[in-house]
Amino acid sequence: MAITTAASRLGTSAFSDAAPIELRPNATKGEIEAVILAVYRQVLGNPHLLTSERLVIAESLLRDGKITVQEFVRQVAKSDLYKQKFFHSSFQSRTIELNYKHLLGRVPYDQSEITDHMNIYQDKGYEADIDSYIDSSEYQTYFGETIVPYYRDLVTTGIGQKSVGFTRLFQLYRGASNSDLAQLTGNAPRLVKDLARNAASTIVPPSGSGAGGYAFLPAAKGDDAVSAFGGSKAFGSGRLFRVEVAGISGPGYPKVRRVNKSVIIPYEELTPHMQRVQRQGGKIASITPL
Repeated sequence: MAITTAASRLGTSAFSDAAPIELRPNATKGEIEAVILAVYRQVLGNPHLLTSERLVIAESLLRDGKITVQEFVRQVAKSDLYKQKFFHSSFQSRTIELNYKHLLGRVPYDQSEITDHMNIYQDKGYEADIDSYIDSSEYQTYFGETIVPYYRDLVTTGIGQKSVGFTRLFQLYRGASNSDLAQLTGNAPRLVKDLARNAASTIVPPSGSGAGGYAFLPAAKGDDAVSAFGGSKAFGSGRLFRVEVAGISGPGYPKVRRVNKSVIIPYEELTPHMQRVQRQGGKIASITPL
């Protein structure tokens, strides 16, 4: 059932009023196609998808029954298409927010979940991090091998839910017609402050709902997230980290004797910095909050 009687006004009816999409045995061609499109819509954040962008081989394997819906989800999330849309150009915390939304149908519930996935990515790489969502007991419990992931916190199940998930999801969900790549705040993380404070988020209704929607945006001036020592273009959200890098051999670094190098950077710059380090052949030795 819908988690709120305001489902239509908040733009959640498209999900709360619909049954989960499942690939059943002996499914027709039309039913299989509906599953494929539903996976793209969920995992790629309701995109405008060109025919040339579709994963032809993975689709064929699913149609032939050689892979499950779960494996198709995995291949989409590991694809160059997904990386291009949500990884290469986004802050690490934004990528993790979207991974939770796309693959587990919810938002991060606390800061430790962000930290855990940062560590998995740093220690084992991108594909291992994606696997950690899809191979989790949580994924198996709710979706298994046959159900397309859906926005779980928009409906009441009474199992494994936290009330904070509903309010926070509206920082990531902007209506059934909106794309994750077509939002005013761009590729910046949405939940940094709320997770750090362990606080619920304000519900901002989607655009066109007649209840504010995009008309409500925090004023940049005076907001402690974007001004003074609380944050700026230089300091972002105001959270600083000491990053120790080992083994860099790019231009400007010694090629024989390699020493660790430490820098202090804002939270929002973690992903670009880590990507630069990797391109230079280095390794992050440690990330310590200040």
